[in-house]
Amino acid sequence: MPDFQGKKGLVLGVANRRSIAWAIAQRLAEGGAELAFTYQGERIEKGVRDLAESVESPLVSECDVRSDESLDALFRQVGEQFDGKLDLLVHSVAFADARDLEGRFTDTPRDRFWLALDVSAYSLVACARAAEPLMEAAGGGSILTMTYLGGERAVPHYNVMGVAKATLDSSVKYLASDLGQKNIRVNAVSAGPVRTLAARSIAGFPTMESIVEERAPLRRNIEAADVGGAGAYLLSDDAASVTGTTLYVDAGYHAMGM
Repeated sequence: MPDFQGKKGLVLGVANRRSIAWAIAQRLAEGGAELAFTYQGERIEKGVRDLAESVESPLVSECDVRSDESLDALFRQVGEQFDGKLDLLVHSVAFADARDLEGRFTDTPRDRFWLALDVSAYSLVACARAAEPLMEAAGGGSILTMTYLGGERAVPHYNVMGVAKATLDSSVKYLASDLGQKNIRVNAVSAGPVRTLAARSIAGFPTMESIVEERAPLRRNIEAADVGGAGAYLLSDDAASVTGTTLYVDAGYHAMGM
């Protein structure tokens, strides 16, 4: 278990106990980290607050990642709560209109294309920029985001979300380059199919699961806990020299040609 004693972290993207963000947060909390959480909308607020309470979180705040004002308010609260410092940032935020996760990518309308990229990719840039002074004050920090193989290859029904993940993947590298001189690391985990709330909106998701189970070298799918362990590693001091990297947690499926 990585040691996170004395570390302060912010986790964006917990929707319920099946969330990948929650699996990572649990590992951080078990290691001794003090965590703040965000939610968006009343529908999931109580669930997020209940989970946050279970790890004695000192701060749960509503945040709309498409709003600079909302992000500024969030990081101001985080700074006040954690004495102007932040060690860890978990970015597990993505969205595309369900209509664009079926049919043809070619038919994606302009407004919904930019919506997917704004929420799923630019939000990492905005969060990293806001976290930078807090992490610099802490002597460095670690940022982790969640990506998927659909950003590298065309995956049926993933469509505009794949384009958003490709943007996210490139952003990780450029952020790592910019922030490394301040001892701030930026990495990603590329997870295989996990049954989360977001996965339900992807048409044919059970087919994705069955194909991975059939063709991955380990001949099985993964669970959120697998991603939690990998995420905790990348966020920990054990990965102090790892940045700009994508760690695949998909039972080896990404290595296969067909």
